[in-house]
Amino acid sequence: MNLRRTLLIPSLALGLMTSGCGVQKPWSTVHADSKTPLEIVLEQLDAASKTFKSAQADLKQDIYTRAVRADDIDTGSVFFERSGSGQNMGVAIFEPGPDGKPTKSPSKIYLYDGATFQLYTPGLNQVDVYQAGANQSKYESFLTLGFGGSGTALAKAWKITDQGPETIDGVKTEKLDLVSKDPNVTNLFTHITINIDPARGVSLKQVFFAPNGDIRTTNYTNIRLNASINKHPYAISGKATRIPH
Repeated sequence: MNLRRTLLIPSLALGLMTSGCGVQKPWSTVHADSKTPLEIVLEQLDAASKTFKSAQADLKQDIYTRAVRADDIDTGSVFFERSGSGQNMGVAIFEPGPDGKPTKSPSKIYLYDGATFQLYTPGLNQVDVYQAGANQSKYESFLTLGFGGSGTALAKAWKITDQGPETIDGVKTEKLDLVSKDPNVTNLFTHITINIDPARGVSLKQVFFAPNGDIRTTNYTNIRLNASINKHPYAISGKATRIPH
C-alpha cells in the first residue's frame, strides 16, 4: 500500500500527545498578559474532546497529482467513533461515473479499529489487511486529525502555526498549519493545514502537502456529532479475499 496515498484519506483528531512547548506563537498574536488565539483554540479542543463520542460527515476530496498536473475528485462519507479500545473510523469513497455523478456503490472502503487497517476494493472483492503494530500512533495521528482530538494531543504531535480565522460555509474556523515532530511523517507530508471549528472539535477542511508536490484537499460537510452512525456504507463482504500485509 502507498502509505502516503492511504493516509491522505480523511484524517481526524491526533493520537500523539505532547506539551504546549511545540506550539509556535506568531509574533502578531503574542500578548504578555493574555492568552493567544492559538492557546484559546487548543483549550476549546480540550473541552470538546471530553464530550466527543462520534462523528459522521460527507466529504469531497480533490487529489492533485503534480507530475501530470491533474486533479481527481472523489466524494464519500466518513465516520469516527470513540470506543473503549480507542478510535474507530471508516471511509467510503464514491468515484464519479460516466455522467460525472457519484456512483451508487463505493469504489473503496477504509476501516480502522485501533489495531487493524483494512482497505476493501469491491470491484476486486479484495481486502488488504494491515496490522497497525508499531505504526499505530502514526496511523492514528492522521486518522483522528480534527475530529474529537484534544488540543493537548495536537500540540504534542505537531508544531502549530495559527494562520488566523477563516469562515467556511458560514462557520468561523481557525486555520492551523501543522508540521509533524516525527521525521518519518514529514517524509510523507511536509505540512498539513486544517480549518477547525474549536467549539465542536471538528475539522471542516484539511489540506495535505506531499514533498513531491502532490496535494490532497478534503472538505467535510453535513457533520453529525454524537448521533447514531449508519455503518451500512462501510460494510466489507465476508466473501472478499483477504490479503495480509
